[in-house]
Amino acid sequence: MKIALAQINPTVGDLRGNSKKIVDFAKEAHAKGADLAVFPELCVTGYPPLDLLENGFFIEAVQHTVAWIAAHAPPEMGLIIGAPILNEGPIGKRLFNAALLLEGGRQVGVVRKTLLPTYDVFDEYRYFEPSPERHIVEWRGVRWGLHVCEDMWNNEEQAPYHLYDENPIDELAALGADIFINISASPFSLGKHDRRNAILREICREHGLPFVLVNTVGANTEIIFDGDSRVHAADGTRLCCAPSFEEHLMIWDWEHDTAPCPVRHDDIEDLHDALVLGIRDYFSKTPVFTKAILGLSGGIDSAVTCALAAEALGPAKVVGVTMPSKYSSSGSVEDSRVLAENLGIAFHEIPIVPAMEAFGGMLEDAFAGTQPGVAEENVQSRSRGLTLMALSNKFDYLLLSTGNKSEMAVGYVTLYGDTNGGVAVLSDVYKTQVYELAHYINRRAGRAVIPENTITKPPSAELRPDQKDEDSLPPYPVLDQILRHYIEDQMELDAIVAATGYERAFVHGILRSVDRNEYKRRQAPPGLRVSLKAFGIGRRLPIVMRWNRDVVREIAEHTEAALHE
Repeated sequence: MKIALAQINPTVGDLRGNSKKIVDFAKEAHAKGADLAVFPELCVTGYPPLDLLENGFFIEAVQHTVAWIAAHAPPEMGLIIGAPILNEGPIGKRLFNAALLLEGGRQVGVVRKTLLPTYDVFDEYRYFEPSPERHIVEWRGVRWGLHVCEDMWNNEEQAPYHLYDENPIDELAALGADIFINISASPFSLGKHDRRNAILREICREHGLPFVLVNTVGANTEIIFDGDSRVHAADGTRLCCAPSFEEHLMIWDWEHDTAPCPVRHDDIEDLHDALVLGIRDYFSKTPVFTKAILGLSGGIDSAVTCALAAEALGPAKVVGVTMPSKYSSSGSVEDSRVLAENLGIAFHEIPIVPAMEAFGGMLEDAFAGTQPGVAEENVQSRSRGLTLMALSNKFDYLLLSTGNKSEMAVGYVTLYGDTNGGVAVLSDVYKTQVYELAHYINRRAGRAVIPENTITKPPSAELRPDQKDEDSLPPYPVLDQILRHYIEDQMELDAIVAATGYERAFVHGILRSVDRNEYKRRQAPPGLRVSLKAFGIGRRLPIVMRWNRDVVREIAEHTEAALHE
C-alpha cells in the first residue's frame, strides 16, 4: 500500500482555498499511485481557527466544504483530513476536533481528538469536547491507529509528569492497531525536530509498529509550523522525512520503502527559515499590503529584519527608511545605505530633525524647568514611528517591527515608536541569536550582505550623545542567559542565581524589569513564535498586579519556621 503524506499550508478561514488545495494534492497523490492521502489536523479550517469556531455559520460552511472535498477527490483512493465536527450528544462542548476518512464521495470513518492542550499557545478545550473513547479504523484490510496531534505526546515515558490520564497511543496499540497515523498542527520551536524524533522512536520501539505523522506547514499570525512530516519504521528508524518550512507531497510504499533517511537540522538555519516563512505568510495571507517597510538604523536588529524580509518577499517588495536625528552617526546612515544596496531594496532617507525641532517648540512651556531625559529621547523614536506609519498608511505597506526578545523582555523599547508595526519579526529572538543570524545570512550569501561594521560596532539606540546599550543593560550574553532561565526554563530567582553564579541583587533587578514591562509587550505587534515560550499568546501575565517575590519569600520562610516551632 502506498501512503501519501500531504504536507500543506492552509490559511485560517479560507475554506475555498484550503479545500481546493486538499483536492489538488489528492489528485497528484492519486496520479503517483497512492492508495491513501493523509492531510494535517484542521486542514479544512486552518490552525488555529480560534473563535471562528463559535460562529455557527462558519461551522455550517465547514460541513459543506468537507462534503465538497469528498465529492471532488479521486473516488478510488482514501483521504484523511482534519476538520471540526458537531458533537451530536446533549452534553459537552458543541464541537470535536476530528480526523475524517473519506472514500468514494462519502465519509467512511471518523476519529475524535482525545487530548486537548490548553497550555502555551493552545486553547483547544475552549472549543472542543474530548473524545470519550478510542477506537481503530478498519479500512482496506488494515487496522489504522488514527489519532490527532496531542494524542501522541502523552506517551513520552521520560517526561517528569504527564498532563493527562489517558494515553491514546497505548490504547490504540492494545486494540490491535497495525500502524499509527497522526495528523498534526504542531507549532515550530527551536529543537522541535529532535523532540519529534525522540518520541516517535520511543513509540515505535515500545509497540513494534510503524508510524506516519503528517504535520501542517506555514504560518498563521504568530504561530509558525515547520511541517517535518515523516514515517518511522516499527523499530523507530526514520524512513522518510519531508523538507521543513515548505509544502511537500511525499509517497511512502509501506511494503518496499525500508531504507533509513538521515536528516540533519541546524538551529540557526531553522530559525532563519522559520522567520522567513513567518514574514512571507503574514504578508501573503493578509492580502492588503503592497510592500513591506521598516526603519533602518544601521544597527543589527533592523539589518537582520531587512535581510529576512528581502528573502521572504523579494527585494522589490521591501522598502527601507533611515531617519537620522542630530545624534545619529554618519556611519549608521551609511551602513543603512550599504545594506539597502546589498539587498537591492528601495531606500529613503528622511531626517527627523525638523520633527524634533517642532516637538521641542510645542513642549517648551510644558517642559520648562526640567532636565532633558527619557521623554525627549522617546520623542525621537516616536517621530520615526510616526513617519513609518504615515508611509504605511499612504502606500498600504506592512510595517515590520525590529525589536528583539532581549529588549522586549526588559522594556528597552519605546511604545508608539519602535514598537509600531503589523508584525514583530524578532520579538522571540534574543540579541545573541540576532548576531548569529547575521553571520549565517552572510555565510549563506557568500558575502557581507549585512555590513561588517553593523555586526562589530557596539549596539546603540542613538537617542543621546555617545549612547550605548550597555549604559542601561548588562552585556547581552549575560542578559540573555538570565532571560532564558526565567522566561523559557521558568526558573525563579534563587535557582537562576545558583545556575549562573551572578549576584542575587543583579538577577533580581533583571527579573523585576521583565515583570514591570508586561504593559509594553501587551501593546506591541504580534511576534513570530520560534521558542518554547514566546511573548504574546503563549505567555499570559497580568499587567496590573502586586507580585513581589521578596514578600512571597518572607511568607514561605515564616511558614516554614512556624511549622518547626
